[in-house]
Amino acid sequence: MSAVFGDSVGPLRTHRWSAGGLTLECAGGSVIGNRYRANYDVLHVDPALPFAAVADGMGDGEGSRRAGAAAMGTLVEQVRAAWPATGPGPLRAAVAQAQAAVRAAGAGRPELTGCTLTALLVEPDGGQGWLAQLGDSRAYRLRDGLLELLTVDHTVAWLGVVHGWYPANSPAAARARYQLTRYAGHPDGPEADLLAVTPRPGDAWLVCTDGVSDQADYHRLRELLSTHQPADAVRALLDATLAAGGDDNATAAVLRVHATAH
Repeated sequence: MSAVFGDSVGPLRTHRWSAGGLTLECAGGSVIGNRYRANYDVLHVDPALPFAAVADGMGDGEGSRRAGAAAMGTLVEQVRAAWPATGPGPLRAAVAQAQAAVRAAGAGRPELTGCTLTALLVEPDGGQGWLAQLGDSRAYRLRDGLLELLTVDHTVAWLGVVHGWYPANSPAAARARYQLTRYAGHPDGPEADLLAVTPRPGDAWLVCTDGVSDQADYHRLRELLSTHQPADAVRALLDATLAAGGDDNATAAVLRVHATAH
């Protein structure tokens, strides 16, 4: 779901899933922006399962492209094979396989082969969901008017700001922004963060790459998630990144939760 270089967002499809007493609506999209000539982000919105994920390649070369494709392809394959089993065991196993696939894709290549990976998967009965994350692609939840960032950026910048090494808007923080401490393809195979979450009617969830979160601030994210249906919210978010300069590939999936009508 990519737009052409520097272009606006085209038509987006909304997927609908049933999970217990919930109906989930999700749409996703991606734009190249104005910095790169190719899109090294990868988006997956599953047509059958309540499952959405994004990956963001590190760099702008073949290693980046290979990493995103290997990570997402393997994660999707493993989640589908394990379904209806979810939970920490199957999800950790799926991410471990994605990690191995990225390392294999980069074997013998001179350039860095790595990517971020962030996924949201809702269990079949709708009672619980899971977030899995490596890197600095993010997951947000809007509930009762409060937008919360649920993931932690695996970057030196995040560590530095949290521990007071430097101000958030300092040059040192800007340099550390691109030093990832965890990512798919890392030679040490770091564990992904897994977070148990509970989808509720009225929720809006956003899974996005840093091309979205770096170019649309908190208040803009909250506004667009509050006032738009999934496809319209994605389109508005991606258009906002282009209006802000399109300094990176930008990818977003938005999920809304409804009580199933009886």
